[in-house]
Amino acid sequence: MIELLQGGAYLVNGTEIVQDSGEAAAAIKAKTGKDITKQEAAKNTIAYGILESHNTSGNMDKLKIRFDKLTSHDITFVGIIQTARASGLTKFPMPYVLTNCHNSLCAVGGTINEDDHMFGLSCAKKYGGVYVPPHQAVIHQFAREMLAGGGKMILGSDSHTRYGALGTMAVGEGGPELVKQLLNQTYDINMPGVVGIYLTGEPVKGVGPQDVALAIIGAVFKNGFVKNKVMEFVGPGVSSLSADFRIGVDVMTTETTCLSSIWRTDAEIEEFYEIHGRKEEYAELNPGQVAYYDNMMTVDLSAIRPMIAMPFHPSNTYTIEELNANLMDILDETEKRALVSLDGAVDFKLKNKVVNGKFMVDQGIIAGCAGGGFENICAAADILKGQYIGSDGFTLSVYPASMPVYMELIKNGCAATILETGAVMKTAFCGPCFGAGDTPANNAFSIRHSTRNFPNREGSKLQNGQISSVALMDARSIAATAANKGVLTPATDFDGEFGKYKYHFDSKIYANRVFDSKGVADPDVEIQLGPNIKDWPAMCALPENLVLRVVSEIHDPVTTTDELIPSGETSSYRSNPLGLAEFALSRKDPAYVGRAKQIRAAQEAVMEDKCPIEACPDLELQKVCDTIRASFPEMGKGNVGFGSTIFAVKPGDGSAREQAASCQKVLGGWANIANEYATKRYRSNLINWGMLPFLIEEGDLPFKNLDYLYIPGIKKAVEDKTEVIKAYVVTEDGLKEFDLRLGDLTDEERQIILRGCLINYNRVD
Repeated sequence: MIELLQGGAYLVNGTEIVQDSGEAAAAIKAKTGKDITKQEAAKNTIAYGILESHNTSGNMDKLKIRFDKLTSHDITFVGIIQTARASGLTKFPMPYVLTNCHNSLCAVGGTINEDDHMFGLSCAKKYGGVYVPPHQAVIHQFAREMLAGGGKMILGSDSHTRYGALGTMAVGEGGPELVKQLLNQTYDINMPGVVGIYLTGEPVKGVGPQDVALAIIGAVFKNGFVKNKVMEFVGPGVSSLSADFRIGVDVMTTETTCLSSIWRTDAEIEEFYEIHGRKEEYAELNPGQVAYYDNMMTVDLSAIRPMIAMPFHPSNTYTIEELNANLMDILDETEKRALVSLDGAVDFKLKNKVVNGKFMVDQGIIAGCAGGGFENICAAADILKGQYIGSDGFTLSVYPASMPVYMELIKNGCAATILETGAVMKTAFCGPCFGAGDTPANNAFSIRHSTRNFPNREGSKLQNGQISSVALMDARSIAATAANKGVLTPATDFDGEFGKYKYHFDSKIYANRVFDSKGVADPDVEIQLGPNIKDWPAMCALPENLVLRVVSEIHDPVTTTDELIPSGETSSYRSNPLGLAEFALSRKDPAYVGRAKQIRAAQEAVMEDKCPIEACPDLELQKVCDTIRASFPEMGKGNVGFGSTIFAVKPGDGSAREQAASCQKVLGGWANIANEYATKRYRSNLINWGMLPFLIEEGDLPFKNLDYLYIPGIKKAVEDKTEVIKAYVVTEDGLKEFDLRLGDLTDEERQIILRGCLINYNRVD
C-alpha cells in the first residue's frame, strides 16, 4: 500500500524510480543517455522551480521568499493587521483576502465577532484588500476557487493553507509571517528537502481522498519522514484522480508536519481553472526528465481501504475493516493512550460503544476545507439515497465548503437527497473542525471528514469534566455509517453506483457579495474598532541576563497548539491579547496563567523602574537573587529581566495560530524549553513574539516545575550566535549548571528576539 524508500531517489521520465546508490548514475545514463549530477537533478523538481522563482536572496540555500497572495480568516486577521498597523502599514502590497469562516456564527460574546468582521471590511477598504463575508466560503475553498494559480505561492495564517493540487505552493504560518509580507519583508527559510510522493493505481469504489490522506499520515507522522519538507506528488496515479480528490488529499498534508506540497498538473486541473473562469491561471507542472528527491514514498492507490483515525490524533490510523475485526483490542489501546493525552482528568471510555459486537457512532459531520467539497458531498448523497438516519441519538450534519458548491448541490438534487434522510445541511463554516459547532454530548463519539481530532478539539471542556471524541473518516464512509443508523461501516460495503456529477461554478454569488478593492486603497476610510479589539501591550527588549520561573511542565509525547491555547469559544477573544491569554493552557494546566502572572509582575516593575522583588511578595525573589549573586555578583538593576518559561517535550503540533506563542508572551513568557519543536511554524511564532526557542537534550530534566533558572549573558549569546548556552537551576545549595541551545536562527530572527518581538523590530515611532 505505502512504502517509504530509505535515502534519496531519482525520478526518471516521471515514471521510473532509481534509488540513490553507486549505480544510480549509470542506470540513469542508460535510460536517458545523459550524465547528470545529484545537485543538477535536485533543481528539476517542481518545488525547486517554484521556490527559485519566488526567492529574492540569490542564494537557493538561504531562501528569502516573497509570496504572490495572502489569506487570513476572522480569528487571525485582526491581530495581523493590528501588528502591521503598529509597524507603519499604509497599503496591502499584494492581494490579501480576509475571509470570515471561523467566528461567523456570531454566537459568543455579544457583538465581538461581528465587530471583527466589520474591522476586516473597513481594513479591506482602507488598505486595498478583499473581504469575504460570513457563510460565503471557508478560507481554503475560496482560495482554491479564486486565488490559486499554477506556479504561484500563497501564504495563509491557517495551517491548512494547501493548494498544491492546483499547482500552487501554499504555506500555512502564524500571523507574524504575514505581517512581514505586508511590510515588504521576506519569508526566510533554508532550502527545504523535497519528498517525492509517487502515486500508482487508482482508488477502488468507496475509497475517498480522506482515506488516502490518513493512510499517508499514519505512515509518516511519527517518524518525521516529511517534517518541514515539501511533499511533491508525482507518478501515473495522479492522473487517476479528479481535481476534487487531489484537493482532498492535499489539504491533509498539513497533518504530516510537512512545510508545503505541490502536485504535477494535467488536463484535469486545467479544466478546474476553466470551470472557475480562470483558465489563464493554469500552468502545466511536471518534474524534469531526471529529478532528485531527498526521500521517496510510493503509494498504491488501489490498495487503500476506508480508513479511520482514532482519538486523539490524525496519525492514529487503522482501516475500518481492521478496527471492526479487532474492536475491543483497539478500543482498549485507544483508551490507554487517552490516559496520557487527558492526564487522567476524566474517565474516558470507548468500549461501551460496542453493542452486539458493533461499534456505535453518535454523530457524523462532513465539513470544511477537507470534507465540504462538491464530489465528497455528491458521493455521500449517492450512498444515502433512499435511506434515513433514524430517529435515535445519531445525527448527521453537512457543511458545503462554499456557497457556489451549495448552490450546485441544490441544482443537481444532492442537497434534497441528503435532507430527505433526516440529515441537516448548513452553510460554509469551519466550526466543527475547531470546536465551535456541533459539539457532541458528553462521552459521545463523532466521525468527521474534517482535519483534526485532538483532545477537546470538538468543543468539550476537560476542565468542566466533559469529554467527547472525534475520529476522522472520509465522507463516503460517514455516509455509509449514517445509512446504517450509526453502526460504523466502510463505504466499500456500499453496493450501489456513484453518479457522475458535472460541476458548474456560479461566479455571480461572489460578484454580488464579496468586497474586492481591486488593489486600490482608500486611506480616508476609518477603521471600525469594536470594544474587544485591543492593541498589543508594550514589550521590552531582551535583557542582558534572565531569571526565568518554570511555570508548566508537560511530558506528553506531543503538545498541540490546541492545548497551548484552546480553540472553540476562546476564538472570539483573539482580537484581545490580554483577554485571550486568560485561556492559555487552561485545558492542560489550569494553574499556568496565575503562575505566569506572578513572575510577570517582576518584569513589569523592571520596565517601570521599580523594585521587582517588592512587586512579587508571594515569590521568594530576594532569596533567588541572593543565590544568583553569590556566583554572579554583577547581576543587578538595569541588566536583568524576569519572566516565565514552560517545558514541553515536543510542542506546537497542529494549528498555525500565533496565539499559542503570543499568549505566553503577554503573560510574561520569555522562552520555551523543548526536546524538539513539532513544527517550523510554532517555532517561528515563538521567535516572532520575542521568545527564546530553547532546546534541551532528551533525558532527565535538570529542573522541575516552579524552579527558577538563571541565564547569564543571554543577550550576548544571541548576538554572538553562541551554540551552547550555559544556564543554571537555582537550588537551596546554589546554582546547578546545564546546557541549552537555540538551534539555527537567521540574522533577522536574532534581531527580532533581541528587540523583544516583531512589533518592536518594525515599530515606527
